[in-house]
Amino acid sequence: MLRQNRIVNIVVGVTGGIAAYKTVHLVRLLTKAGHDVTVVPTEDALRFVGTPTWEALSRHPVTTSVHDDVARVRHVALGQGADLVVVAPATANSIAKITAGIADDLLGTTLLATEAPVLLAPAMHAEMWRNAATQANIATLRSRGMHLVGPSDGELAGGDSGPGRMAEPEEIFDRVVALLGPRDFEGLRVVVSAGGTREPIDPVRFLGNRSSGRQGAALAADAAARGAEVTLVAANISADVLAEARHPSVRVVAVGTAAELATAMKGAAAAADVVVMAAAVADYRPASVAAHKLTKEQGVLTHLDLVENEDVVAALASARAQGGAPSGQTIVAFAAETSEDAEERRDRARRKRERKGVDLLAVNLANAERGFERLDNAVEIVGEGGAVVRAAEGTKHQVAAAILDVVLGVR
Repeated sequence: MLRQNRIVNIVVGVTGGIAAYKTVHLVRLLTKAGHDVTVVPTEDALRFVGTPTWEALSRHPVTTSVHDDVARVRHVALGQGADLVVVAPATANSIAKITAGIADDLLGTTLLATEAPVLLAPAMHAEMWRNAATQANIATLRSRGMHLVGPSDGELAGGDSGPGRMAEPEEIFDRVVALLGPRDFEGLRVVVSAGGTREPIDPVRFLGNRSSGRQGAALAADAAARGAEVTLVAANISADVLAEARHPSVRVVAVGTAAELATAMKGAAAAADVVVMAAAVADYRPASVAAHKLTKEQGVLTHLDLVENEDVVAALASARAQGGAPSGQTIVAFAAETSEDAEERRDRARRKRERKGVDLLAVNLANAERGFERLDNAVEIVGEGGAVVRAAEGTKHQVAAAILDVVLGVR
């Protein structure tokens, strides 16, 4: 949902990268959706896509200079009047300038003058993205509350490949929709678990489940964008995925094992309005952990004595039933199923939801090709009475938005 009953003003900054050609489609998507779009390119950006294109699509005059339209004080008025500023592409150079607060053109002054959310869509070669200076700048901008979409891992200019490809216009548009959406989680406390737990066998080996943590990170970020105060319990999530959830309203608690996750979740859930259990928790752990690396010569690696871990989400539901959490708390669980038969997956999800005592259960097909460590996801959400109340497919953020919408619908 977008803000209603008034024009939504979006400034699209375009910096000097080949990906500017994709921003043309983004501007078209935004204007077709009814937004008032002003394009602010840099001089370098106009070497890739010219002024007539931006003016034709946005229906607004386009300039790079702070000396045009001086009577309206355009160099600050654009930022002051914006509901959202999008920079796509955001090159390594532009990211460095934004971080330093350099305002030597109209885009720079607009960014300094705005108090609206800022969404950056980085685009550069992989080496530039990985460079320590760029990563430090990104961390600084995230700490200031700026939002990022991408970059993706794929084909780059010049035949290179790797991280640094600008997100597709449709994905950027989806993030715009989310950022301009209602603050319908305002005042709610949300706890999300994400990632996969690891149960140590010895100092170098562990038992665990596959999970990048991207879906949980998207849930945390989107809940925060909608106004919630979020605790993200992160189990063994890489820094780049965890960065996607960085937001002033997101508190991250890092855990490793199922027991650590259980402790963190119980503590945070005791005062939470919404609990989303997106982490992949190991069902079993070794009965004992060796102090030193086990070797083949010792002959102990062919057999492990295992003990069952606590069912964390069932424990959270039980605590709620016994008054250990707010009575109106909503609990969401996840289930990854491998059956290709959709009805069989739904039946298993219905039984699991009932057994664990949760309000909603999101089930998805998972196998070697899909479901794990991917940018996209597809789920069916099972609710009261075992009914499939919503199906969602797309980016992790699209799926997160759908789950959060359903959560509000059952509260």
